[in-house]
Amino acid sequence: MSMDEVIERLKGDAEERNKWIGVYIGLLAVLLAICGVGGGNAAKDATRSNIEAANTWSFFQAKNIRRASLSVAADDLELMLAAQPNMPADVARRFEDKIKDYRAQIQRLTTDPVKKEGLDELFARGKSLEAERDVALRKDPYFDWSQALLQIAIVLASVHLIIGNFPLLWMSGGLGLLGILLMLNGFTLAVSLPFLG
Repeated sequence: MSMDEVIERLKGDAEERNKWIGVYIGLLAVLLAICGVGGGNAAKDATRSNIEAANTWSFFQAKNIRRASLSVAADDLELMLAAQPNMPADVARRFEDKIKDYRAQIQRLTTDPVKKEGLDELFARGKSLEAERDVALRKDPYFDWSQALLQIAIVLASVHLIIGNFPLLWMSGGLGLLGILLMLNGFTLAVSLPFLG
């Protein structure tokens, strides 16, 4: 085998290897795009859940204030009725009807299984929305770090193509694998890493 044949064979191997490295870079880019979508969705879910939770708690507070006002009004009417035992029967009946109406409103404000807008239902909804927000916030750092690692892996593999330094390619593979694992964990939250949320 002549020297020219050896050089041609080494060139052929390098070209073949570079094609596969190009495919590897393309695969990392696709995974980076998927990771970007996952991270964007986690951020949007956190924002949406936070807004809905804040609205729910505002509604809860307004209903709670209304319930407290009705309770004070009903208590005042009961005291007036008790303080004036000689009140005419028709006036006393109107007081009793109003008290009964206030107490019914207080009950509907406390729990409303039909409209699902009682304080009990709003409390449960607010807690559920906060839990959704917290899950989305736990996912987001995994996507952030995954994107960073995948981008660095792409850069290192690209630099390897230019200068042919194999340790860069191995570092790219390690960082790419770590980025993929973090991305998968961002979708599943299978493992909780304390330094990432």
